[in-house]
Amino acid sequence: MLLAIDVGNTETVIGLFGPDRPEQPDAMGFARASGEHGLAYHWRISTLTERTPDEHAMMLTQLLDLEGLDLRTAVSAMAISSSAPSVTTQLRRMANRWFSELDMTVLGPGTKTGMPILYDNPREVGADRIADAVGAYDLYPGALIIVDMGTATVFDVVSAKGEYLGGAIAPGVAISLEALYTQASALRSVELVRPRSVIGRSTVESIQSGVLYGFAGQVDGVVERIKLEIGDVTVIATGGLAGLIAPHTKSVQHVEPWLALHGLRIVHERNHSGAIT
Repeated sequence: MLLAIDVGNTETVIGLFGPDRPEQPDAMGFARASGEHGLAYHWRISTLTERTPDEHAMMLTQLLDLEGLDLRTAVSAMAISSSAPSVTTQLRRMANRWFSELDMTVLGPGTKTGMPILYDNPREVGADRIADAVGAYDLYPGALIIVDMGTATVFDVVSAKGEYLGGAIAPGVAISLEALYTQASALRSVELVRPRSVIGRSTVESIQSGVLYGFAGQVDGVVERIKLEIGDVTVIATGGLAGLIAPHTKSVQHVEPWLALHGLRIVHERNHSGAIT
């Protein structure tokens, strides 16, 4: 089975792919294709740049052990995308030391993705953005906007011909809240849940309303402006906060929380022949 690892600035998502499983219902009511597409197990952990190669190996071993799996016998290949260069280096060292016999794909410049990148400088595009785009185009062929709601809110645009066109990047929820708490001494950290009303009747509810509906409005506003340039598109949300924000948007049609892992699987298959077993 393929172990896919997508390292973000705040969180890392890990998935183990095996034979395709039946589709799971979407609890949020969004239409969904087979976004999990053989994803047998998945985990979401904090990104820690201080982890050593041995600590990465230990963490992966323990995660699989929770599911009753042995890392050395269950995993036949690895695929990695990373927004943190130092973590990429440590994961390469881990793989070289502990799993040198496995097929390995690290998504980056020179990796065969099957998707033309029309950025002015293709090397500037983060590996996670390409993984999202490849996965999204496989699930929903056609013109796309992918909204990745993580540390930053990232909008990626794919043409109907499957070309990566570029996008937009805005500060994400966590960054914005951190600035709010730091600069406004009277405000405190709150749980991000839907408030009783858009009109908050306490400071906590006011922050919740501003974040939830403010970021939902941002998504709709940017998507609408992109549509004015390229026409009708399918809009997909992903990332750790997609489940919170996307249900309150008007533009998001699909939520795919493990989209980057699906894209990593496709990229790996394009670089290594043979099926994942």
